[in-house]
Amino acid sequence: MSFRPSRSVWFGLVLILLGAGGAIVLPRIYRTALLGSGYMAQTLCGGIFISGRDPKSLLDQDLTGKGLELLVLFQPEIDLKAKRVSASAFGIGRQKAIFRDGLGCTLLDGRSEAELKAEAASLPPLPTPINEDALWPEGERVALDALPKGIDGAALEQAIDSVFAEPDPAHPRRTRALVVVQGGRIVAERYAPGFNAAMPMIGWSISKSAVNALIGLRVKDGKLALTDTALIPEWRDQGDPRRAITVDELMRMTSGLAFDESYGDTESDVAQMLFVKGDKAGFAADKPLAFPPDTHWAYSSGTTTILAGVLRQSFNDERDYLRYPEQRLFGALGMRSAVLEPDASGIFAASSFLYATARDFARLGLFFLHDGVWEGRRVLPAGWVAYALTPTKLSPGGEYGAHVWLKLPESSGGGEPPMPEDAYYMLGHDDQVVAVVPSRDLVIVRLGLTQEDGDWDSARDLAPIVSAFPLTAQ
Repeated sequence: MSFRPSRSVWFGLVLILLGAGGAIVLPRIYRTALLGSGYMAQTLCGGIFISGRDPKSLLDQDLTGKGLELLVLFQPEIDLKAKRVSASAFGIGRQKAIFRDGLGCTLLDGRSEAELKAEAASLPPLPTPINEDALWPEGERVALDALPKGIDGAALEQAIDSVFAEPDPAHPRRTRALVVVQGGRIVAERYAPGFNAAMPMIGWSISKSAVNALIGLRVKDGKLALTDTALIPEWRDQGDPRRAITVDELMRMTSGLAFDESYGDTESDVAQMLFVKGDKAGFAADKPLAFPPDTHWAYSSGTTTILAGVLRQSFNDERDYLRYPEQRLFGALGMRSAVLEPDASGIFAASSFLYATARDFARLGLFFLHDGVWEGRRVLPAGWVAYALTPTKLSPGGEYGAHVWLKLPESSGGGEPPMPEDAYYMLGHDDQVVAVVPSRDLVIVRLGLTQEDGDWDSARDLAPIVSAFPLTAQ
């Protein structure tokens, strides 16, 4: 299946090339073409082969809008049988992403398609699906006949309606999924047309909190410690100041490594890492120090990707590493839809590329709410969640813990009820949210596609849901 541009699009590209200033600008054009091709190929591959969405809906919804205007110049080629997607701007900067069962989609850069498919074929089989008949979270059955006592049903319904409403079509919210968990059970759930409870969706930086748990599990295994240094082979020279960076500093975003997290710049580190580079951890780890370790806080997707590389260093066998998330975390929590995608080097693109259903993201939130205990069994080390929720002093106002957000930006609307002080958050690009509110025994998952000009405010729009629930005994 392929999609071809109109004559006007061809004309637009010619104008861009004519106005580019010749050889001085052409390298930038090529880098932009690589980025656009990678973004389109990766997005379509995940949307089609993980989420099970129609290609046209992805092109019309996910690959258009504010900040994505140049994608009109790119053309995808989709092979549904081979489960691969390639994209380019009229043949310039072509990139290809392939799907592999259990591993999701990977851009080909530095490895061949045959090599990556052979790698996937050597992995142990995935476990059997969760029991559909058991009540969530043990299974997938949800009973929404009656709300538990003390919940303001009318207020809850009104708040949910507001989450899905589009009061300003010029600035759409595009909420796609909402799951509300109280008392360990789903008590409310809704999906936008075209989306459903069984559809895995990208979590973007919600993925970072899953990495928190994976690091915690490896600490419990005795294979990592928060005080470990000399984490990456390239840092181990005695004269390399990066040698002093600890796991804890990576977890808290205080490593001091230079990394440009600008989302509107095609040349930024985060854009190049996610959609161009085949060795994402190597790209991030190659950055120099901008500040001495543990003297400056800066949010960085590169930091999380380095942690995925550190995690890999703790395994002797690549197959054990690639199956670790499923065997030790997702499988333990019943997150059967969860797919954490590796890059071409075999390291998880762990800052951003976790797909899961809204229900499975709710399981992750519930796991943290229950202090890393699942069905009465301790999974994370004792005290690990408390560590994650301890404010990083260097973060502005103590807003960040260890790969978990402790505060939301203040609502600009005014007059809305505030989120409770004890709430914490797993946040992702395009306003993906997992909100955990211990004082109300509550987890809320909101997934959507709110672009930079969209009318979504997590503090404003989630607080009315929280207010519908009573305080619970602590």
